[in-house]
Amino acid sequence: MSAAEAFFERVDTGRFLATEYTRGPWDPGSQHAGPPAALLGRAVEERAGGRTDLRIARVTYEILRPVPIGPLEITTTVLRSGRSTELVEATLAPAGAAPVMLARALRIRVAAEAVPAVAPGPQVPPPGEVGPTPFFPVPWEVGYHTAMESRFTEGAFVESGPGTCWMRMGVPLIAGEETAPLDRVLIAADSGNGISSVMDFERFVFVNGDLTVHLHRHPVAEWVCVEARTSVDGAGIGLADSRLHDEKGPIGRGAQSLFVAPR
Repeated sequence: MSAAEAFFERVDTGRFLATEYTRGPWDPGSQHAGPPAALLGRAVEERAGGRTDLRIARVTYEILRPVPIGPLEITTTVLRSGRSTELVEATLAPAGAAPVMLARALRIRVAAEAVPAVAPGPQVPPPGEVGPTPFFPVPWEVGYHTAMESRFTEGAFVESGPGTCWMRMGVPLIAGEETAPLDRVLIAADSGNGISSVMDFERFVFVNGDLTVHLHRHPVAEWVCVEARTSVDGAGIGLADSRLHDEKGPIGRGAQSLFVAPR
């Protein structure tokens, strides 16, 4: 395992090594879905071949199975390319194995001339008004929970119900490379389920098998806020719905489909 002070180390084109900072709270050998989501988003942007007139407006992830901590390979394909939109697919797999996660991203052409900007919804209290919030107890010292700084303005990881949490990366996504604005959103967006959990973790399993992020604006600065609400039906299907913000205002939404069952 890499000891780099980052979530991943780039080995070669399309090949990466996950570090212990990617470790999720449930299994010492598996990643939190946030870091690989950000890595796939980075791969989509790199696949664009330097074209700067398109920007990711929506990306949907299918989490096929737990993402292991270790060597990983990414393959990207342009499924459709036009004057105003482009659809790109990226797959993530352990070296020599079947994919464990895939993403499909819709990129939309940025207007050549300014159009009226409309930002829906109010701003949330800024991160500077609250202090750091501890993560819920995790049986290992290093992981996603130590690589991300969290500040709740509503709720907490150890409280049931809606939550609003500012998050900031403590290490780069890829060692030796600049962290991009999109990285900051995608690495935080998968935390909506944990921020707004409504079930007792000791009695129930509530895991997401997907993540969709819509962005009308990319973030500025380092902080991303996830304002999350979770709904669960008696049949065991749930939805974690998140409004995403930066310090200037709303930037988009995130959604996670949940499988809920007694342990």
